[in-house]
Amino acid sequence: QVQLVESGGGLVQPGGSLRLSCAASKFNLDNYAIGWFRQAPGKEREGVSCISNDGSTYYVDSVKGRFTISRDNAKNTVYLQMNSLKPEDTAVYYCATRNPPCGLGIIFYDYWGQGTQVTVSS
Repeated sequence: QVQLVESGGGLVQPGGSLRLSCAASKFNLDNYAIGWFRQAPGKEREGVSCISNDGSTYYVDSVKGRFTISRDNAKNTVYLQMNSLKPEDTAVYYCATRNPPCGLGIIFYDYWGQGTQVTVSS
């Protein structure tokens, strides 16, 4: 059974950093686009970033210059480095897979992880 597991969330002060990981099992991520999404309480799930199978990257405007997505195919893992975190980044973060190309909408993403909580607060 395909499984995606997110990790790396936690509580961080404003201006701090976290690195999220999305590890896949029984599924090879090499040929897929991987997206990171987040959902804050009472809000819709929104696309944050995506990395395609060719390494192309995409970001929602609110995180450009602060977040960096990367992938390590040898480890079958995708990362989201989050710097200069703000309280409005507080949410549950999910990773998901889709066939290329990338997209920041939920549509066409088929496998999802269970999410990891990120809380930015002083």
